[in-house]
Amino acid sequence: MTPDRPTLPDLARFDSIIDVRSPAEFAEDHIPGAINCPVLDNQQRIEVGTLHKQVSPFAARKVGAAMVSENIARHLQSSVFDRPKDWKPLIYCWRGGNRSGAMTTVLRGIGWKATQLEGGYKTWRNHVISRLEQLPPDLTFRVICGATGSGKTRILQAIAELGEQVLDLETLASHKGSVLGVLPGLPQPTQKCFETLLLQALLDFNPARPVYVEAESRKIGRLQLPETLLANIRQGERLNIEASLAARIDFLLADYDYFLRMPDLLLQRLDRLKGMHSRETLARWAEQVRTADWTSLVRELLTQHYDALYQRSQGLHFLGQRHPAAFGTDDLSPRGIADLARRIVHSRTAQIA
Repeated sequence: MTPDRPTLPDLARFDSIIDVRSPAEFAEDHIPGAINCPVLDNQQRIEVGTLHKQVSPFAARKVGAAMVSENIARHLQSSVFDRPKDWKPLIYCWRGGNRSGAMTTVLRGIGWKATQLEGGYKTWRNHVISRLEQLPPDLTFRVICGATGSGKTRILQAIAELGEQVLDLETLASHKGSVLGVLPGLPQPTQKCFETLLLQALLDFNPARPVYVEAESRKIGRLQLPETLLANIRQGERLNIEASLAARIDFLLADYDYFLRMPDLLLQRLDRLKGMHSRETLARWAEQVRTADWTSLVRELLTQHYDALYQRSQGLHFLGQRHPAAFGTDDLSPRGIADLARRIVHSRTAQIA
């Protein structure tokens, strides 16, 4: 490796990290903290690639060079114009090739200490995959379990407020983890971006302290949990929330209140249960939506759908102790959740003592 081609351990030495890939590539995933200064936009990248395949590499290079030059000039006039003389940017593209090379050449020609990342984004992606396999076995997980509507994510957040280490998978995934878990107006990240977010979270943890996490299935919405992480979570210490049905109904009516304001969206999500329940049951649930009989709807969804799924999932997948610690409650209000969080954290203190 030459001094002009730094690697990932060198990231902190630079003032800025510049991703020159297209906006679509950048949106899919990028090195944390990077800014996007594309030298080819989404359509231009397609056009150059098509020329390369259908005409010739030479024709593609000519057209691509003109586009790249124009785009770099625009960035010089806007994104980087006011940078000081001693500015040190690190530039990367997909593999550390022509696109990052073009930007680096221009910036170095001006006098800035620009360099290319060895291996480009592909090196970062390989790093993420590798570290997501290495880190989970070093962590001790305390796993919050409980039927749907037990307030598990809220309990995790309350545990975090007590200063404990928390891996909030559903927040990272922008999804509540069920067929009704979609968050309106908040799309899920891509799989690659999700894994980058996971790595950042895991790197922040102290292996000497436990990490609290919610029991999850293999997928959260359309996102897949890394196998090593999932396996280690399922081997963790199980902490079971045993909330009453009435408390769970009240909690869900508050936590999913956006569905009450958007009944059409709720009907669309319930439509995904076709094949799992009879037409008569689905018709009754649809009627409960139309008549705003929310309490009956939530009660039936819990007792006739979610509770059976939960019991089956725990029996098949959770490899923790047979008799988990249980934390009963009739109150999933903010005050009740805060109390559960304290009881859970104090249960570990009692074990140590």
